[in-house]
Amino acid sequence: VTPLEMNNQTDVTEFIFLGFSNHPNLQGLFFLIFLVIYLTTLLGNTLIITSTRISSALHTPMYYFLSNLSFLDICYTSTTIPVMLINFFREKKTISYDSCLSQVFFLVTCAGAECVLLAAMAYDRCVAICHPLQYPVLMSVKVCVCLVSGSWLCGLVNSVTHTVLATTLTLCGPNQISHFLCDIPFLLKLSCSDTSLNEFVLHVASATIGLSPCLFTAVSYILIISAILRIPSAQGRSKAFSTCASHLTVVVAFYGTANFNYDRPREGYSLDMDILVSVLFCVMTPMLNPIIYSLRNKGVKCALRKLVGQYVFLVLTVAS
Repeated sequence: VTPLEMNNQTDVTEFIFLGFSNHPNLQGLFFLIFLVIYLTTLLGNTLIITSTRISSALHTPMYYFLSNLSFLDICYTSTTIPVMLINFFREKKTISYDSCLSQVFFLVTCAGAECVLLAAMAYDRCVAICHPLQYPVLMSVKVCVCLVSGSWLCGLVNSVTHTVLATTLTLCGPNQISHFLCDIPFLLKLSCSDTSLNEFVLHVASATIGLSPCLFTAVSYILIISAILRIPSAQGRSKAFSTCASHLTVVVAFYGTANFNYDRPREGYSLDMDILVSVLFCVMTPMLNPIIYSLRNKGVKCALRKLVGQYVFLVLTVAS
């Protein structure tokens, strides 16, 4: 687009989401499905946070990281699903320019922080299994706080950079986003100005915030598996693996869906397929994380049973 053409066009002040527009008769059903998913996500992750705070047995680095992961998942889904639920009742599914940038900011912050936090959790499991005698020193309270703070800082720096660069884009139409959320790649597609700097920063961020934590996590689990295989007894190996099985499942689910969502070729896929892949990454993964930890982690299961038992006792006491 030439400068003259850019001046003759109207600046974009709002965006129209095309996600789920192929099924106008199913909007009510979609609303119910995503409402249940959202409430399940909030309930599951809130229970994880509450149980790790109440139960003294869960006052360890692993569960400290887990509670922060649950808080991240709540923030992540709350950035996208409420807007989606409102739009199901709108004939024209719109979001303002400022709201779109806000969604991008919080979405990128949470996604980046989760990438780094999962790597920190892998480091915690690696130290616990490979260097158990040094674990109290290597994973002290100060170290844990620094790792969590560093995760949030990485996500914030990455997000601020992308959001500031997004404000420099000239968006002069069309204003239709073939999705149900705002994200950097979609804004770049709508830009009629030079996006080379934005794309360069996006590739750098993908390598530093996305690929590096993934590789670090992979190396950590290679060391963990190697250490577990050297344990002489089968019972010892089973017990050691059970301490990291939940985290490994979450990592595979997160990076698997993230890789398919961002790194697959865009050509040859329908809108429905794009939406399905993004739902798996942005919506289903945060809901499944507390379920995975509840099913596979004995400490969390015991704490949740205790928490539910206390709640039922309190309700019965008040009712009587």
